[in-house]
Amino acid sequence: MFIAPQNTDLLFSEAEKESLYIKLVEQINKDFNLANEGIDFPMSVSPNELKIQLHEKIYRLIQYKFAEYLNLLYIIDVSEDEIKKLDGSDLVILAEQVAFLILKREWQKVWFRNKYR
Repeated sequence: MFIAPQNTDLLFSEAEKESLYIKLVEQINKDFNLANEGIDFPMSVSPNELKIQLHEKIYRLIQYKFAEYLNLLYIIDVSEDEIKKLDGSDLVILAEQVAFLILKREWQKVWFRNKYR
């Protein structure tokens, strides 16, 4: 049964423990490219660097390319209910929370694909 990690660090440690971290990076790259928001994380990217760069990318999308941001959330299939629960008064915090929701959804895809292949 899939239980979503409660924060980014737990998510990354679980991905590494199950040797699926590279698959997670591949999935993120794939979905961002599907949304025409090219992001190309090298497979060697550290979890901390991934977290920082993803946060920055989401922040820029919210600030300057809102329609593309919404499209990205749709393509990745981030829960609309979870997005609506977030407090959007501070963009930096919002971008960090959305980045976590994206990571969580991407991790879920990778985890299920690995579990049921």
